[in-house]
Amino acid sequence: MKNSSNKFRGKNNKESKKNSDFGYYSKNTNRSEKNDIFLNNSPKNNKVENLKKNDKNNTFSSIKKRNPRFKSYTEFPNKNSEMHQQYTNKRNFDDWIWGKHSVYEALNSDRAINRIWCTSEIFSSHKFYILLNDIKSKGVLIEEVSWNRLSQLTYGASHQGVVLQLACSKTISLEQLIDFSKHNCPNPTIVALDGITDPHNVGAIIRSAEAFDCKGVIIPQRRSSGLTGTVAKVAAGALEHLHVSRVVNLNRALEEFKNNGFLVVGLSGDGQLSISDFQEKAPLVVVVGSEDKGISLLTQKKCDFILSIPLKGKTSSLNASVAAAISLFHLTGK
Repeated sequence: MKNSSNKFRGKNNKESKKNSDFGYYSKNTNRSEKNDIFLNNSPKNNKVENLKKNDKNNTFSSIKKRNPRFKSYTEFPNKNSEMHQQYTNKRNFDDWIWGKHSVYEALNSDRAINRIWCTSEIFSSHKFYILLNDIKSKGVLIEEVSWNRLSQLTYGASHQGVVLQLACSKTISLEQLIDFSKHNCPNPTIVALDGITDPHNVGAIIRSAEAFDCKGVIIPQRRSSGLTGTVAKVAAGALEHLHVSRVVNLNRALEEFKNNGFLVVGLSGDGQLSISDFQEKAPLVVVVGSEDKGISLLTQKKCDFILSIPLKGKTSSLNASVAAAISLFHLTGK
């Protein structure tokens, strides 16, 4: 046994020692059947077999334990859809109308309309074609979009290819605004918005315009916020006492005012004339531009004066609604 033991513990002495101590399978392929029988019947090897069985049992049991997790994972999209439904329920669709019959009746009524989304197929209907062209000439923005876009806007509702958003206040035509302002004040002031898309700024400007006795506000059809519920809320009731006109082209509207004796004044931080030095007494149209881009170049060319507000601090610019309020205070007090 001594010799056989030495032979067994030969070249793979260290590896055999590991196998005998820890129960691992030996990598020595030259061991005898006797040693194999010995290894198979050894108590340590029985422990190894038991450990294997336990490992299999543990694996099976662990899979069983993980099964509920997979079950909950498959239910996750349902939870997502519930959250999505809750989100759509929270969105306010009180001023939205969709469906051909509902929209058609709204177009035939006297209700104020802010915006319309529709597919190209709607224009093939003769009755819709006439109504949409008529309402577009009144300044209502009509946007032609795809069917999928309408489904996104309405969150999968049955829109039938047309969606309408009501306005919080009625608008009047440009001619009506000019006649009203000239017959009710010798030197009326009108506020024109150029590229102001934030409804909070639009509402705040409307509030300031009514507070300083301006006779109306001009809002372009595109690149501007419409008369939404947010605008009405920020305006704090001013829309009930102030006329608003939505125009297709702002520059043409300014030309029309100039033809009727109005001076067009633009507000810009780059203006060469300070607003405190402006002494003209005439009907005015005050153009307020957006905060980032200001008044467009084409609109600046239509202005008779470009005025600036002198700032004394380190702040280089003002919010559009704040600049409008300060300017209206100076211009309407002359």
